[in-house]
Amino acid sequence: MITFHIFSIFPESFESYFGSSILKRAQDKKLIKIKVHDIRKFAKDKHRITDDRPFGGGAGMALKIEPIARAIGSILNSKFEIRNSKFIILSPGGKQFNQKTAKNYAKRYKHIVLLCGRYEGIDARVRKVVSDFGFRISDLSIGPYILTGGELPAMNIVDAVSRHIPGVLGKKESLEENKGSYPVYTRPEVFEYPPFGGKKYKVPKVLLSGNHKKIEQWRQKNKFNSNL
Repeated sequence: MITFHIFSIFPESFESYFGSSILKRAQDKKLIKIKVHDIRKFAKDKHRITDDRPFGGGAGMALKIEPIARAIGSILNSKFEIRNSKFIILSPGGKQFNQKTAKNYAKRYKHIVLLCGRYEGIDARVRKVVSDFGFRISDLSIGPYILTGGELPAMNIVDAVSRHIPGVLGKKESLEENKGSYPVYTRPEVFEYPPFGGKKYKVPKVLLSGNHKKIEQWRQKNKFNSNL
């Protein structure tokens, strides 16, 4: 079982997504475990401040090292194995996450720790703290664009990795890379839409033929372009 540890100053962001559908069932079946840690709880000042102005000037704020270091330290115990753990800072400047990486993580790690950046980023000394604990840390991005924080990327990674854990999707064939990302149709066979003058939208005849060889050929011919 993989345990995902997510560190964020907005832990409430994850409640709806992780509390429904496939990921909820995966947790109920104990195939994965998701722990969301509130960084603000580890700030010692009265107002639970987690950010400050960066040294050297410039626009924006940066997440402080003290609460993050305390938060990380709170989960490191005898159950953590260095060789089976992955620490990640979610950052637009990191290596781009892809399907190959997701599959690799699902096979290799028991603990995946995701640090959600905000504002101008995280105090760079966090990397040294993690290193001194004996763990390697990587910067990871989910795409060639910039978001307001690491919460959405964290959900993305948990979802993508979890799909490769046996039992999460039910059938191995459900993996999109196995299906090939082709067009799919379901009932009714003919859909009539009154606003467009009763125009009829039909399912391709080959899919109703029962000829599995021809169906597979059609799917291969109409496969979407993919970078999986």
